[in-house]
Amino acid sequence: MPRRGCLLAALGALALLLAGGWALLGGWYGSGPLARDTAFIVPDGSSVASIAAKLEKEGAIASARRFRLRARLLGGGAPIKAGEFLLPRGASASRILAILQGDEVIRRFVTIPEGMPSIMVYERLMAQSQLTGRIAVPAEGSVLPDSYDFERGEPRAAVLLRMQSAMKTKLAELWAKRAPGLVVKTPAEAVVLASIVEKETGKPAERRQVAGLYSNRVAQGMLLQADPTIIYPITKGKPLGRRIRQSEIAAVNDYNTYTRVGLPAGPITNPGAASIAAVLNPAKTDALYMVADGTGGHVFAATLEEHNANVAKWFALRRARGEL
Repeated sequence: MPRRGCLLAALGALALLLAGGWALLGGWYGSGPLARDTAFIVPDGSSVASIAAKLEKEGAIASARRFRLRARLLGGGAPIKAGEFLLPRGASASRILAILQGDEVIRRFVTIPEGMPSIMVYERLMAQSQLTGRIAVPAEGSVLPDSYDFERGEPRAAVLLRMQSAMKTKLAELWAKRAPGLVVKTPAEAVVLASIVEKETGKPAERRQVAGLYSNRVAQGMLLQADPTIIYPITKGKPLGRRIRQSEIAAVNDYNTYTRVGLPAGPITNPGAASIAAVLNPAKTDALYMVADGTGGHVFAATLEEHNANVAKWFALRRARGEL
């Protein structure tokens, strides 16, 4: 073959090689067909072949076969991870594989506020459509209020177990740091009293004072007279939605601290860590009474005479507001 012919053939081969290389690299690093950000689920035990087929079916890549080839030649050797991932609009095949091999799993959260009773924890978990399976209503006081992350398809029982394990861990940690001479003698009793503190004040700065007040009442054998303990047997901790009736104040049961001396039979909600800490290190106070002050907090008193005067001021304020 003449020299010119050889040169042309070599150039042609080089052009084909470059074109093939461009096609290989362009199909790997170039923009993909996804028209919008898309959640993509990788089941446990998935192979590259099965995931490539799923990606093609869901429109994330143009060809499963070419994706597998390019992944073998150009992709990293890390395994694909199970979970739910967010694939960005127009993500390249290279970017998709990197996401599926990385730690960019979508995390979802369920939040349990301080003072949420267990019946509402149950309802919140059952309402999470991305969770699976059924659970029973957890024991009152067994859940630590916090935000918990979960993955799509995770069993509700697994999420609840994390909430309850967190409570056990936190309670043990706080119990180890408790002050001496407490009226609560066990961690379980601490949770019961903390649940009352949680329901009785919405002001963080008051928690230790309220805990001190109720500790004083327990120590002196007084009725705690905590309104939330009246409501709990009626609603299991949900809002009552009306004023408490006189017959309910006089009801005799395991929770009503208007007719029962000492702590209720069990917690009346799931207390947060701050309320448990307050009960385990209460304020040193002589307070035995409290009444609302109109700002969301309370006025405290050591004597019934002082308390009655505070109550009169509270009712006067409510009349001035048109609430009575």
